[in-house]
Formats: sequence, structure tokens, C-alpha cells
Amino acid sequence: MTDDTTILDTSPLDLDGREPDLDERFGEGVLDEKVWWPHYLPHWSSRERTAARYRIAPDALELFIDADTAPWSPEFDGENRVCHLQTGQFSGERGSPIGQHRFRDSLVVREEQPERRLHLPRFGVIEVRMAAVRHPDAMVAFWPIGFEDRPEDSGEICIAEIFGSEIDDDGGWVGVGVKRQHDSRLRDEFEKIRVDGDLTEMHDYAVEWTPDAVRFFIDHRWVKTVHQRIDYPVQLMLDLYELPRADGTRDTAALPHTLRVERVRTFPPR
Repeated sequence: MTDDTTILDTSPLDLDGREPDLDERFGEGVLDEKVWWPHYLPHWSSRERTAARYRIAPDALELFIDADTAPWSPEFDGENRVCHLQTGQFSGERGSPIGQHRFRDSLVVREEQPERRLHLPRFGVIEVRMAAVRHPDAMVAFWPIGFEDRPEDSGEICIAEIFGSEIDDDGGWVGVGVKRQHDSRLRDEFEKIRVDGDLTEMHDYAVEWTPDAVRFFIDHRWVKTVHQRIDYPVQLMLDLYELPRADGTRDTAALPHTLRVERVRTFPPR
């Protein structure tokens, strides 16, 4: 007899009959700050340094990095430049090591932040429709992370991570999977999927997340399943990076780098 748990579901993403609990089309001309906190992990830096630069175009949100965009946290992250939105914020008091996405051991809260629980899905479907940036210094990503009010609730569901250096004339590579971060109950299970077509055009990237698995989709086509249990709320993390070059130079003639996002949707579990 076949054990049904071993059967891999490779069916496409089916949203027929499902009603979203977030359907963000960025159509109001201003960013809805009841949903989005327009700063990138400001506890490790400051709200001023991490403030997003964006505009609402007729058919999309545009996040951009300009020639005068400063590194977001030179103390902890060198010359990395970021433009970012997130749907939650949790960190400790100034001087503490408590805060979301502890990407190195030496991190210390530099500016105390208000707690914000704006949109924190737990299970269901999470989807973004966005266009990547083809430039070797650029990277775009959509990567919900645990709200992390408990330190172990820090796992990452990487829905899409696209380096501009990995886009070519015929397609490109999209990173998808789970990253454990500081959640010892998880294991890293991440890979890059080759996608044909122009990744600088709009594509849909999504997950269907249940208590026992996360299924990953590109343009509603199944690409990967991770059989791990992530059982806590996550906040959405949407960003554009300009990665530093080894020689310290920047291609200012190519700026601004611009990430275009047509919509973000979440659907509650069935």
C-alpha cells in the first residue's frame, strides 16, 4: 500500500473561489501605512537611514535606489543599500540584542522602534507580482519572516530572491525555499529555479503554506515543496538591494535601480 504522505503534489496554484484578506494593488496614490512599515529593520540602524524611497505609478509601486541613497547600516552591513517595505516591527530597547532578522552575532539595537503588527499571516497563500532588475549589482526579494517576538520564531519563507547578475536574455534563476535563521526546529532547504522568459517583466511568485508543508509557485506553476512545520505568524518583507562591489565603486550611470510591484495578496487557509 502506498503511503499518501509520500505523494508529491505538483498541481498548479488554484485560487478559484478564494477571497484574499489582503489585496494590495497600490492604487490609492499613497502607501497604506496601516499595512506597510516603510523601513528596513530600522532597529539595527535608524528610521532615517532605512526609510524607503518609493512612488506610486499608475499600475505599480516602484521602490528605488538613487545615487544619493546611503548604506542602510554601515556599522553592521557595510555598503549594502536597501529600499524596503515590511508589515511588522518587533525589537527590544536601545542597546539590547533583541530584534528581527539577526543576520550576525554582534547586532545591537541602535534606535528603539514602536511595535507594529500590521499584517501577519499564519498559513494560507502569500503572493507577489513583481518585475526583477537586470543589473549585476541589484537583487530583489520577497521573503516573509517570523515576527520574532519569541527569538526562535525567526524562520524565513523565501518566495523569490532574484539577483540581477543571474538574469540573461533567455530567463534567469529564482531562489525559493525555507531558511532556518535562528529557528533550530527548521533546516535550510533552499534552491534556485531556472525560469524562462524576461524576469524584468511582471511574474507571479507565491507559496501555499499549511501546518506541514510550504509549496512554491512561479506564475502559478509548482516548482518546489518543503515539508517542514512553520507554525507562527510571519511579516511580509519586500525589498530591492544594491550590493557592494569589491572595489568600492558604484555604477551611478545605471541608477536609479527600480523594483516594480504590481500587487501583493494573501489568502487565509481553507
